[in-house]
Amino acid sequence: MIVVTGGAGMIGSIIAWHLNTKLGRDNLMIVDHITHEAQWQNLAHRHYAQYLDKDQLMSWLEGPSNIEAIIHMGAISATTERDFNKLVENNIHYSQNLWTWCANNNVPFFYASSAATYGDGSLGYDDANITNLRPLNGYGYSKHFFDQWVLRQVAENQFAPTSWAGFKFFNVYGPNEYHKERMASVAFHTFNQFSQTGTMKLFKGTKAGVADGMQMRDFVYVKDAANVVVHFLNAALSSKPAPNGIYNIGTGKARSFKDLATAVMTGMGKTPHITYIDMPADLQGKYQYFTEASMTKLIAAGYVTPFTSLEDGVKDYVQNYLMQADPYC
Repeated sequence: MIVVTGGAGMIGSIIAWHLNTKLGRDNLMIVDHITHEAQWQNLAHRHYAQYLDKDQLMSWLEGPSNIEAIIHMGAISATTERDFNKLVENNIHYSQNLWTWCANNNVPFFYASSAATYGDGSLGYDDANITNLRPLNGYGYSKHFFDQWVLRQVAENQFAPTSWAGFKFFNVYGPNEYHKERMASVAFHTFNQFSQTGTMKLFKGTKAGVADGMQMRDFVYVKDAANVVVHFLNAALSSKPAPNGIYNIGTGKARSFKDLATAVMTGMGKTPHITYIDMPADLQGKYQYFTEASMTKLIAAGYVTPFTSLEDGVKDYVQNYLMQADPYC
């Protein structure tokens, strides 16, 4: 059995989709803590053996002995979360408990880190050099703390799973993000805003040298993100596991929010229209103006599958999900 925490979330549910449809695996334990009234629909098309609330998982793990791997995507993922105690409990302690269980039971462990750990990007986006990063918010710090804790366990020869990897997801967009509200991708917001008002609001270029709408991100389609995780899972369950480590999951190609919004409106078959607005006060000083994943380490680990282009990913998302009566994957 494969355990997927955060399995009702965006990335977790698409990993489950991948396991169902690409590998024919339905012996899954989905773990989550659903708070949004519509989020259960991320599981409506999935095939799995059981669902557990996140607070039930550790006691449940005391019983079964047929766990093949734990894919830990569960976390507080809102970059605006202000309750640091909640971040510590959910993003650090919970992850440490699962790491320790996997280490003690010789079970592969794969977990979600975040590109938010890179902060303002002044130290680059190289996953081979992540020691002295300075995140811009508590969420990013909680993910960075766990990354560093993992690396210390390994460096000090403490208990560690025989096969493990952490994934620094960059700007993931795609189906099953509908419960994320403000934290949903700009692709999702563009579709809704443009459908309702005939325009899409993007931030003005409030930083010197940045034109309106030209803040840059490494946008990665959620199906590609899931494919990387499953690649590492397959390797771990075979006789040739991938090298343990922490890896970027992006495309290696930064694109502007203007490019993304334009692709959405074009995918809808409409003429793009963008309105530029001031950045909210709560984001000023805590905003990444540029992200671009270094992909060298992931490629060296054996992942050579091409990533979907922004235009093709957005087209699939818009036409095969957002424009359909049932938008869930």
